[in-house]
Amino acid sequence: MKNVYYPAVFHPEDVGFSVSIPDLEGCFTQGETMDEAVEMAQDAIGLMLEGLSEYPRASVPSAFRIEGDDFIVMIPFDWMEYNRKHNSRSVKKTLSLPAWLNEAAEAAHINFSGVLQEALEAKLNT
Repeated sequence: MKNVYYPAVFHPEDVGFSVSIPDLEGCFTQGETMDEAVEMAQDAIGLMLEGLSEYPRASVPSAFRIEGDDFIVMIPFDWMEYNRKHNSRSVKKTLSLPAWLNEAAEAAHINFSGVLQEALEAKLNT
């Protein structure tokens, strides 16, 4: 899944911004700067979407009524990037390869996990 853009309502505070994501009930965060508030909103979206089999459809910004100094920012969310940042735990996999290739790789002190990870990232264009 590539970027999904969720509208976020930003409310200026004495210091920074409080942020709500109306499409994700109960999704609130804050940041002291605009950049920090956007980053925190991306993290909050990821936390709200974890474990869901389907993602809520993003609304159009005009669907929300805003008041006072509030404003809407479209927050990009990339599930692959979120996982790369927050879900880097290792997972053990069993694989098979020809014995001659295994022997040659071991003799060359090849890191099997590193090679597999690099190959998967290249294959997935990440």
